[in-house]
Amino acid sequence: MYNKSRMYYTYLLKLSNNDIYTGSTKELKQRVSDHQEGKNISTKPFRPVKLIYYSAFPTKTQAIKFEMYLKSGSGKAFRNKHLIEPLI
Repeated sequence: MYNKSRMYYTYLLKLSNNDIYTGSTKELKQRVSDHQEGKNISTKPFRPVKLIYYSAFPTKTQAIKFEMYLKSGSGKAFRNKHLIEPLI
């Protein structure tokens, strides 16, 4: 079993313009709060934001690799079909 305090996260936010923001972090609650408070330049104009998906990984490398995959063409297709569509 993995120690929850040592997990890293890849997450998806739905922005107010309906775009999807993909990121990774060690502190998920704090990072989402930072987005909501306008502390991230990429999402500040598109508040409020809504956390719609996250996945936990035991290493930072795994979380970043999954983030990069979700930002790729095939990753966006996977994201839309398997991570977002089921929520609609």
